[in-house]
Amino acid sequence: MIWSLVARAASASVIALPLAMAVGVPVVYAQPGPGTVCNPLLRNCADNGVVGAHVQGDTHITGQGIVQTIDCNNRTLLVNGGGNQITALGTCWGITVQGNGNIVVADNVINDVTVYGWDQTVLYKNGAPFIWDRGRELGMTNNINRLAA
Repeated sequence: MIWSLVARAASASVIALPLAMAVGVPVVYAQPGPGTVCNPLLRNCADNGVVGAHVQGDTHITGQGIVQTIDCNNRTLLVNGGGNQITALGTCWGITVQGNGNIVVADNVINDVTVYGWDQTVLYKNGAPFIWDRGRELGMTNNINRLAA
């Protein structure tokens, strides 16, 4: 009697399990375009263009000992490395510097100046950006100042 109960339960599982799996399988759609992150468990997608994405037109300078003059073009200037000397002409939306011993001189900064690392120098001629010295929070010294016009 117990064996027939077990056999009936097993045969019902053999039939019901594949049926349940076939019904519960989500339809596969093509992934959205670049810059979009999808969570398959929640079945939703979000554009990560707000946080951490590369905005077309931002200027990235990465290296050691680079001496360069660039046009900010109302975008963000990101400098990463050591011993770089960058002159930013025009208006920058923001400036972010990482590493050590970098020098950035900008004409105008609108939004923010964010500095990581130590021995960084960021000088700007115009604007009233928010200054965020992440290196100083850890006891490292950086120089962020507005130049006299």
